[in-house]
Amino acid sequence: MTVSPDPRQNHLLAALPDEPWQRWLPQLELVQLPLGKVIYESGGTLSHVYFPTTAIVSLLYVMENSASAEIAVVGSEGVIGIALFMGGGSTPSRAVVQSAGTGFRLSAQTIKDDFSRSGPVMRLMLRYTQALITQMAQTAVCNRHHSLDQQLCRWLLLSLDRLTGNELTMTQELIANMLGVRREGVTEAALKLQRAGLISYVRGHIAVLDRPGLERRTCECYAVVKNEYNRLLPSKIAS
Repeated sequence: MTVSPDPRQNHLLAALPDEPWQRWLPQLELVQLPLGKVIYESGGTLSHVYFPTTAIVSLLYVMENSASAEIAVVGSEGVIGIALFMGGGSTPSRAVVQSAGTGFRLSAQTIKDDFSRSGPVMRLMLRYTQALITQMAQTAVCNRHHSLDQQLCRWLLLSLDRLTGNELTMTQELIANMLGVRREGVTEAALKLQRAGLISYVRGHIAVLDRPGLERRTCECYAVVKNEYNRLLPSKIAS
């Protein structure tokens, strides 16, 4: 028997108090998020926010020469489109599905109306935004000061935290685009992790074999981001 996707697989939706949840529930629209789907482009006007449930979405900054690098990753813990309720309406980043799955979307006007009430929705979304800003800042520091091996470990762990299993479907070319580095560098870093028995990589499928070992090998950036999400996003926000 097929189980219908549950919006409360998304942690933000699960943390909503009953009043806004009842308002939102009839308006939440199930969406399929296939690998590579662009949810919004840099500078585009946002019409909806997206709450991933089983998909993972990368936020990328794209340069004028089309080079790009990932500035954050969002999964079931978060929401895509914070510019809507922060007052911007558009953003210089691009949102692309990194791992296929499902999510739910909500109209821009609905979340803006609830945010403007200065109640639990506003507090929840501001806490999430602070956690996301921490991830963006830590990513910038990591890319500047830490080795590619450490960056790859951080990226794998952050992605795993947003999946139910221990496998990712991702080519080395796509990982290189996410990290903003050459593919050869990712190949070398992945081989090091594979030789150490931490991962297995076969034809675009990455399986993490030793997560504790991967955590020991990464830099402090992963723990900083994870701890901030845990601190700021309790399972239930008081109404």
